[in-house]
Amino acid sequence: MRIHIKNAMIVTMNTGDEPYEGDILIEEDRIAKMGVELREEADECINAHGMVAMPGLINTHQHSPMSLLRAFSDDLKLMDWLERKMLPAEDRMTPEDMYWGAKLAIAEMIKSGTTTFADMYVHMDQIAEAVSETGIRASLTRGLIGLEDDGGQRLAEGLKLIRRWSGQAEGRITTMMGPHAPYTCPPEFMKEVMGLAKDTGVPVHIHLAETVEETVKIKARYNCTPTQYLYELGLFEHHHVLLAHAVHLNREDVALLKGMKGGIAHNPVSNLKLGCGITPVLDMLGQGTIVGLGTDGAGSATTLDLFEEIKAAAWLQKLSTGNPAAFTAAQALQMATVNGAKLLNLEHETGTLEVGKKADIILIDMQKPHLQPIHQIESLLAYSVNGADVDTTIVNGRVLMRGRHLLTIDEKEVLAQATVRGNRIVQGL
Repeated sequence: MRIHIKNAMIVTMNTGDEPYEGDILIEEDRIAKMGVELREEADECINAHGMVAMPGLINTHQHSPMSLLRAFSDDLKLMDWLERKMLPAEDRMTPEDMYWGAKLAIAEMIKSGTTTFADMYVHMDQIAEAVSETGIRASLTRGLIGLEDDGGQRLAEGLKLIRRWSGQAEGRITTMMGPHAPYTCPPEFMKEVMGLAKDTGVPVHIHLAETVEETVKIKARYNCTPTQYLYELGLFEHHHVLLAHAVHLNREDVALLKGMKGGIAHNPVSNLKLGCGITPVLDMLGQGTIVGLGTDGAGSATTLDLFEEIKAAAWLQKLSTGNPAAFTAAQALQMATVNGAKLLNLEHETGTLEVGKKADIILIDMQKPHLQPIHQIESLLAYSVNGADVDTTIVNGRVLMRGRHLLTIDEKEVLAQATVRGNRIVQGL
């Protein structure tokens, strides 16, 4: 299959590249050529006049089935939200609910320009099936809690996910080991998980210091911060690590992350909505630590639109420093593309538009009042575009959405399933 995208304003996200009007030729799953007025035969031609072509966005932290719990428990503190609402609702969710919740989330992500996401949840076979069917790219993780003895069931499920799904769905699925968080994973359990990650050659995906309550618990148990706890276990020294949130870090904690493989999944909308705090993004970026963007689950963030995260990330750093020049539009866009690819160990495949990379591309319709006139494209993309402006989404060389119409998902069926299942799950809670 050859697809010729013509007349687009191309934003490659490669450092030093200026936006230019040109064409992109896709052959099979990769970008074959880029340039001005390419003359190529193709099976499909997309006239992208008036549109921006850019790399698909990368959501580095998600809990996709929680889309069924969207706007169910808002305006609560995180631990109240989790213990009074989320956990009881999740206990009612069946494997089939997980499948349809994942499909609902994937539909939203495709329609808002996300082409790759990292997920941590349970019943991961169902989520992997949804990924395989819909054509999106994903890094999947079975969440692991080590506070009680379950006979090794969770670890077995985590290993099963890795062995069954790594490299599947035309290579679109990768996997990680997923210890939930320092406060739910004691040292011996963490060491076991780290050993399995090393044996299987996969990264580690873990929540870190999302709330003040977590830092208090770890201080009481181990007389250190959550970051120090993981550092002293050797996690940052020996593994590629994806750290979700990392809100409550002091200067010493930030310094411990310097030079680590992997980095931080910053979830500004969820952290704002739950009143968790502001991640010290600039301090981490300043020492070379990679920071990408995530939405967290729709149960907390409500929206999975990464363009909203781009805005929030930029505005938070400007506000926290009192300096509007402290964090730029280009930095925010880089977090959602280039940095996200690095966090998921996919930088050689996606995150930028380059010949030879996977054809993960979105086309944004700029012919709208809130996107005109065009003085500075990167500023419009970061501060004005929203997910509804995405016209076309391509993953692995396959068109998943064209003209806002989903091509691999029956949207009406997904919405009907979500309504019935979501209402059943939360009834009476």
